[in-house]
Amino acid sequence: MAERVDAHHHLWEYRSRSYAWIDQRMEVLRRDYLPEDFERESTSAGISGSVVVQARQSIAETEWLLSLAKKSRPLWGVVGWAPIASAKFPAVLERLRRHEKLKGLRHLIQDEPDDGYILRRDFNRGITAMKGSSLVYDILVHERHLPQAIEFVDRHPGQVFVLDHLAKPRIREGALNPWRSQIANLARRENVYCKVSGMTTEAAWADWRESDLRPYFDVVLRAFGPGRLLAGSDWPVCLLATSYARWWQTLAGFLGELSVSERDGILGGNAIEVYGLHCSGSAQPKEGVRADEVLKKD
Repeated sequence: MAERVDAHHHLWEYRSRSYAWIDQRMEVLRRDYLPEDFERESTSAGISGSVVVQARQSIAETEWLLSLAKKSRPLWGVVGWAPIASAKFPAVLERLRRHEKLKGLRHLIQDEPDDGYILRRDFNRGITAMKGSSLVYDILVHERHLPQAIEFVDRHPGQVFVLDHLAKPRIREGALNPWRSQIANLARRENVYCKVSGMTTEAAWADWRESDLRPYFDVVLRAFGPGRLLAGSDWPVCLLATSYARWWQTLAGFLGELSVSERDGILGGNAIEVYGLHCSGSAQPKEGVRADEVLKKD
């Protein structure tokens, strides 16, 4: 059986001051979520490994996640945070790159008060400094940021990008446009991949149905193709709207009409390739798209 990879989840030791975005509606998230908790969930869902993603903008959290990944079997890779817009970033990057399981970086663009933050000169200088590092950059934006995200990607043709959560379309409202056309535009850039994750929390938490999500999945499948989609749970955030098991069951239903190789790619193979993950039964990580295909086009 092909390896199954959860390409997007979080871990934390909950402190209210550190996670101010977790408000009173999110009581289920107001506790620790640690590797042993994730392993129970992921094992029962048939997941072999994962990419754990930052939830705080701090080097301390990035280093904590890397320390957990060193000793936790399911944690194959880390997408951390670093001060990309800082003049000190190259030195921080050099230090962080010594960690074998650091596979990418992310900044919470969605939370910046300036919708044009992703186009700032200092931030783009930092992205340029990532060239040659083999690190992926995860793009976390809302639908309204997609025009800026497209311009941003065009500035860095040799960098591999992964779009988180389909850019958070307005599923609760049933709105497909202008998100649909903007996603199709972004997907024309072959160095951009998309995580099928975070959909249920953009829908009505208590009473979403598969039919609410399916049109959005169909759009990204058509735009990116099965070779550039990665499946992720966004656990434990997904618990606001779904159980871990139900999310994977829902996604399996969406993938039912694809070929076995296409399903295997979305459910794990693409993440292994894009992030260069070590997986059980493989002596070497796959470099794949990151090194061999995208960077040679730069």
